[in-house]
This record gives sequence, C-alpha cells and structure tokens, in this order.
Amino acid sequence: MSQPGFTVDVDHNQYLPEGGRDVSAIATVISEGTPAAAAGADSGGSAEIIIVDCSGSMDVPHSKIAQARAATVAAIDVVRDGAHFAVIAGTSFARPVYPPAGTMAVASPQTRAEARQAVNGLRAGGGTAIGKWLQLASQVFRTSPATLRHAILLTDGRNQHETPEELATVVSACDGFFTCDCRGVGTDWEVSELRKISSTLLGTVDIIPDPAGLAADFEAMTRNAMSKQVADVALRVWTPQQAEVRFVKQVSPTVEDLSARRVTTSAQVGDYPTGAWGPGESRDYHVGIRVQPGFVGQEMLAARISLVVDSQVLGQGLVRANWTDDEALSTRINSRVAHYTGQAELASAIQAGLEAKKQGDEETATAKLGRAVALAKESGNEDTAKLLAKVVDVIDEATGTVRLKKKVDDADQMALDTRSTKTVRVRKEHV
Repeated sequence: MSQPGFTVDVDHNQYLPEGGRDVSAIATVISEGTPAAAAGADSGGSAEIIIVDCSGSMDVPHSKIAQARAATVAAIDVVRDGAHFAVIAGTSFARPVYPPAGTMAVASPQTRAEARQAVNGLRAGGGTAIGKWLQLASQVFRTSPATLRHAILLTDGRNQHETPEELATVVSACDGFFTCDCRGVGTDWEVSELRKISSTLLGTVDIIPDPAGLAADFEAMTRNAMSKQVADVALRVWTPQQAEVRFVKQVSPTVEDLSARRVTTSAQVGDYPTGAWGPGESRDYHVGIRVQPGFVGQEMLAARISLVVDSQVLGQGLVRANWTDDEALSTRINSRVAHYTGQAELASAIQAGLEAKKQGDEETATAKLGRAVALAKESGNEDTAKLLAKVVDVIDEATGTVRLKKKVDDADQMALDTRSTKTVRVRKEHV
C-alpha cells in the first residue's frame, strides 16, 4: 500500500547580516490523505485500548465510575469495523476487561456488544498504579498486527501505589510503541504526572471537571484515532556540514519541544517523532538552525525538512540563508516565527506561574501569570485569556498587570494548566 504524501511549506526570513549564524523557520506540514490509505486503515491497521481507572475513589461520588462506564461504551461504539480494540481496568494492578484473555478483539457488532456487557460490570475499589496499566496496555497491543496504536487513559487520582521512577521506566518503554491521550476527571489528580505521560507518548492531556463530560470526550478521541492513516511519521532535518540544529518544536496545534527526542541517523541528519497522522491534518513546527557565518552575497541551503515513514520521504521543504548588507532585510522579524515564539513563552509562563503559586511564591506567580496575560493578548489567544481571567484579576491586559485572585476553583486552575500548550495559528506571511 502506498503511503499518503505530505506538503511542507517553509516560512522564514532567509536574510542574515554579514556574519549572521541563526536561521529560524516555521514549517507547516499538511497530510495529504488518500482513499487508498483510508481503505488500508479500514482493513485493521488501527488498534484502540481504553484504560479505565477503577480505584476506590472512582466511587466517590458514584457518578464517576458510572460515567466512566458510559464513556468507555461510547468509545467502543465508534471503533471502526475491522479495527482491533480492548478495555483494561486499572487499580493497584491492571486486568483485562475485554477480551478477558488479555488479547485484542476485532471490532464487529458482536464484539462491541460483548465489550459493552463486560464494561457494564466495572466496579470501583483498590489503589492507583498507572505504570502497571500502561505496561499491560503495551502487552495487549503486542497481540495485534496493527501499527496505528492508540490508548485513552482515564484517572481521577495520583499515582500513589508505585514510585515515580517505576512509572517513568514504564512510560519510557512505551515511547514510540503507542500514543496515549490522558484525561483526569475531577480535581484530585496531578497535571504534571499525566502531562509527562501524554508528552512522552505523543498524546494530549485535559481535565474533565464533571464526569458527565466524559462520554463526548471519549467518543471524540476515538473518532480522531480511527481517522489516522499513517503511523510513526518522523520529521527529518538535514543540515550541511558544520551546521547544527538548535531546536525542533511543534508549535501548533499545541507546543511540544521535540529537541531532546532527536534520533541521529547520520552525521548531518536527525529524526524527530511526530506520531500518527490523519487526512488533511496540519501542524506547524519551529526549527532553529545555526550555520557557519557567511559573507555578503553568499547563499546556502541551511536545512532540508522532510516527512519520513520507514525511510521513505513523503514530502519536504527547504530552509535557505542569504547574507546581505541591507539592514531592512536582515533585521526583519518573520511574523510567524515571532508569533510562535510568543506562544511557547506563553505556555512556559503559565506553567511556571502556577507552580510558583502552588509553592506559595506569590511574587513570582504574579509576574509569570501577568506576562502570560500580556502574551495571550498580543497573540490573540482568547481561549487562554479567558482561562487566565479565572485565576488572576486583570488590571491592565496590555502590560500584564494582574493580581492573584484570593479564591480560585481547583478545576479552573487545572484547566489553565492542562490547556496552557494550546496555541492559535497565524497565517503564512507573504513577502
């Protein structure tokens, strides 16, 4: 089966002053899904596992476990015929709910009906050991030939029954094998804990304050997973000799620093994981390159950015550098580079501000969250601005002058934290 292609549209200011070294580019990548690829996905290339927290706290109130059962059923109902799926219950250990043998079922009206019946028997009781849940998911995925592997992990509490090191070891072992979207229901779970899992496993993290919102979210996540057509796509960056990649970050639809995840394939080539893609999906990446200083009039290819699957190049774009003595050209800041630099700073400021607030450092919290308010205003990120306004009283939006609210709902603070990495897009700049 042929792979769907990608378009890579590079936007940057290619003009540098004499001796300039740093080139910064935004690469907009769009997946060009094909009917052939979609047919391949329908033939059973997708595998979905729903991991449900069944610890004792899920019964307080009882609506949590009841809504978790309903959400799991909603997810099962949209698993495509022919795809593989399974359900896991998590407590201080993990057990397969369906299929009970710890394998994966092929989705059909019959298997979905059997799974719904099994899920309706889920009861709450026990502890929380998320690493064991992920470990079992990895084992179950290995019973299926599917390559598009996606999990949903739901919890309402902290990982209390294993050490952080045990969890980190399991998450690291799962890295690159399957993707995982994490959801926390209520407010008694730890955002940073789930963010580490979702970030490593190229998924998302979010809060569902009211259990009644679980079903719609589970259905949406599963539909999105079923839409994927190609797995294990890498963003490949080639640079010339004596040049180096300073960083690679996904900046839309969310901020995710991929720099440390580089897999060096040769002296001049590095691959960065991007996970699975669906038809028409678009993401933006910020790539920073440092080259050898040049002289006025010199031009060079600073980088080649490609999308690669199994060593097959499915699309590429070029980053160029031109040295000039025209100050108007060399000092011009590309609007998209500036926008996404601000969006990355916005996410960092929110997370640092909330952590300082948690530690009782009100001065740092006020400064960081104030900076976030100004950045949200500057970039037009209205959703983030609304979330910030629930945590701080905004005195002057433009300057970022704020005052910490005396009382903040835990759910509002956690929503700001989990959604801090969501960005708004800016249109391509035409020069």
